[in-house]
Amino acid sequence: MECTVSWTGNSATTGSPSSMSFLAKTGSGHTLLMDGAPDADKPENGGANLAPRPMETVLAGAGGCTAYDVVLILKRGRQDVRSCSVKLDAERAPTDPKVFTKIHMHFVVTGRGLAVGVVERAITMSHDKYCSATIMLAKTAEITTTFEVIEV
Repeated sequence: MECTVSWTGNSATTGSPSSMSFLAKTGSGHTLLMDGAPDADKPENGGANLAPRPMETVLAGAGGCTAYDVVLILKRGRQDVRSCSVKLDAERAPTDPKVFTKIHMHFVVTGRGLAVGVVERAITMSHDKYCSATIMLAKTAEITTTFEVIEV
């Protein structure tokens, strides 16, 4: 796996003379723009709010990783899963390096005949065994989960 992240610099696309935007090019051929938050006190140090913050992309990646696992586990178990979403709420340390200290994930899984215990097991398996992103983040953050199952 590889990824190249490049500062966009003084880019005309940002509208800012001193941009804090970065473009990631992944090994799979995709691009992702990241930007910093605007800094009213030192505009030269802030972003233009044109894209997600780098730490937001870390959180989104963890959500994508675990949702992927949950859907795959349910599908492999021949469950009739129709949709899966996860809302992540996170807290960060107040001082640098400002790691995540708490992350709560709320899953909403929709399908036909989904047993609550099967969905709970899929979430547990993701967090205990398969989701490398949440397992890494659990080194600094307390990760909690809740879920609901919606019948369609």
